[in-house]
Amino acid sequence: MRKLAFLLTTIALILSCSVKEKPEFLGVENIKIMDATFENFTVSADALFKNPNSVGGQLSAKNIVVYINDNQTATLSSEEFDVPAKDLFSIPLVVNIPSDSLFNKNSLGGILGSLFSENIKVQYKGDIKYKVYGFTYTYPLDKIENIKIKL
Repeated sequence: MRKLAFLLTTIALILSCSVKEKPEFLGVENIKIMDATFENFTVSADALFKNPNSVGGQLSAKNIVVYINDNQTATLSSEEFDVPAKDLFSIPLVVNIPSDSLFNKNSLGGILGSLFSENIKVQYKGDIKYKVYGFTYTYPLDKIENIKIKL
């Protein structure tokens, strides 16, 4: 009888803590230039998710390419983030872009055009991976936003 009670309790715990579905990728928000100096630009964004499961997991962003005005300028990789159970959450995507990568001969025309139009096009492209209990899911990321710059 004790073995049966233990077995039923164990099965109930396993079923109640299962991954019913992957966290929902809601999108990318708040793309903005955090800092700009002669040496580099710091661009940030928030990747938003909703986890409907009663268990968490980990998210990681590896090799996300950042484009400024359609020119590849930097690659972003981050540490793993803990995913909260049954909650909305975001992970920061922050990248430092060397100024000299913006001012090469291929992108100089685009940068000058951005200065006159006071807009800059920022694109994040890559994958974000979710891991829990040996289960892995990859979210494709491809977000473009035009950011108003102040001179």
